[in-house]
Amino acid sequence: METPFPQALIAGFERVAAWADLLDEINVFPVADGDTGRNLVVSLSPLRQAAQGRERIIRELLLSARGNSGNIAARFFSGLLMADSARDLAGAVRQGRDRAWQAVHDPKPGTMLTVFDALAEAVEESQAMADAPWRERVLRRLEQAVLSTPELLPILKAAGVVDAGALGAFIFLDGFFSVLAGDGDGFRPITEIFKGYLKVSPAFSAEAETGCCVDTVLQVEGEAGDDLQGLSAVGESVVVLRNGDYLKVHLHARDGQKARSDLAAFGKVVRWSADDLGAQVRSFRRRPVEQAVHIMTDAAGSISRETTAELGVTLLESYITAGEKSLPETHFVPEELYEAMRRGVKVSTAQASLFERHQHYQSVLDRYPRVLYLCVGSVFTGNCAAAMAWQQQHDREGRFTIIDSGAASGRLGLMALATARFARETRDAGEVIRFAREGAARCQEYLFLDTLRYLAAGGRISRTGAFFGDMIHMKPVISPLPEGAKKVGVVRNRTEQLKFALEKLGAAQGKGDRAMIMIEYTDNLEWVMKKVQPEIEQFCPEAEIILQPMSLTSGAHMGPGTWGVAFLPDRV
Repeated sequence: METPFPQALIAGFERVAAWADLLDEINVFPVADGDTGRNLVVSLSPLRQAAQGRERIIRELLLSARGNSGNIAARFFSGLLMADSARDLAGAVRQGRDRAWQAVHDPKPGTMLTVFDALAEAVEESQAMADAPWRERVLRRLEQAVLSTPELLPILKAAGVVDAGALGAFIFLDGFFSVLAGDGDGFRPITEIFKGYLKVSPAFSAEAETGCCVDTVLQVEGEAGDDLQGLSAVGESVVVLRNGDYLKVHLHARDGQKARSDLAAFGKVVRWSADDLGAQVRSFRRRPVEQAVHIMTDAAGSISRETTAELGVTLLESYITAGEKSLPETHFVPEELYEAMRRGVKVSTAQASLFERHQHYQSVLDRYPRVLYLCVGSVFTGNCAAAMAWQQQHDREGRFTIIDSGAASGRLGLMALATARFARETRDAGEVIRFAREGAARCQEYLFLDTLRYLAAGGRISRTGAFFGDMIHMKPVISPLPEGAKKVGVVRNRTEQLKFALEKLGAAQGKGDRAMIMIEYTDNLEWVMKKVQPEIEQFCPEAEIILQPMSLTSGAHMGPGTWGVAFLPDRV
């Protein structure tokens, strides 16, 4: 591939990542389960490694693809990746379009397939010049394709939105073609282009669903995986991708275990995931209420994607890489990460690119009148400085407020959670901002490591120090502070860890205080629930106890076995 192609693919992915929340909010077809944005981010993440070669990326797309939209998109990109330059675009797009249609058992116009049709027509009508005028002509055709989707699918018209998958394809291609045309920052606002089609109508009622959304990879022999009709008998919304001896199947099934048994008849099950459709639809029905100011924070805070979706909080992700797998941190399966760390797999973290962060800032400002960004402490990342630099150039009306929290992990997550709740109680944005600043000053956190060897693996202490520390059973206690992560104590075992936590809770508040306390876990949920949570509940009977998985940014540095407690004392 010519040099601009990998960069263009990455830009397209990062645009989708910045708008994923919106795609989830308008996702009503084929099921109103609110996961199109998530699925596209997970499915297309291998494109970030586009420079490593097309065959490897095509295989990784097949393995990563999830959901209806993600699997269809993965099949389209298996064709698009055949292009080496703008001159090859027409043939590669046509090949990708055809593969996407063929992968779906019951393809429907009004989805991203319609966008791929429009793209194929646009690039065939005029030779791809990869310049600004050509890009504008193509994008106008794609805009019309997306705007046509409510007329093609009655459920979209009833909901008053365009198709989420079609919009996701447009957002990707907008970023992709912008880089090819040499203009990586000249985007028309999505909220203007599709104005009036980006909020689900209050009159729309999502139908109840049962069963599960299945994504599986089968290892097959010969032509065993080409029986699309036979696979369609296992479930609905069937999408099938093939790469060599591997078959990727997506479908909706009433009984997950029966579906797994039926699919095993076609080949060996080598990867399996199943989401509860009923739970996803119920979650979609609980749409966030409007707030005085929209809250954005970093995923480096220990607050789960489910919690932020419920509260209407935007997360800015960092990336976790374990071996050859790299994903935004809240999309990485924690069990897989910690198991890989225990096996000695190399794990690292990285901030999102500056371009991706800028796209997130623009996305929230385009969608909300006021935004409060509770940023991870500037001593830990460059996110705060990047946001402030962008704000000076793009926020002339002063709608984007940035607070350097000085925090990470549970302290940041607890601050964001408390602030988002408070934003629901008042219509005064200034009060919300004052609440957040006050919370940053009052909130505390203590993290308890099980071993030092993961800090050593990341280069944060010497391997010799880790070896001798573990030899004498040193378990450091760390507190993330504005000046950095500070060691505030050393204990020998879990019993002493819990005693230390209770002492700090007691020193910060009386037993009758209505504090918020967050308990964080890594791969030790069972122990935390059986031992830590009951002790803290007994010690602080009036407090609200919140159990959350530790942010994977922190977990990747400190390792499995780590746990923590963050607390926000009651306001005086």
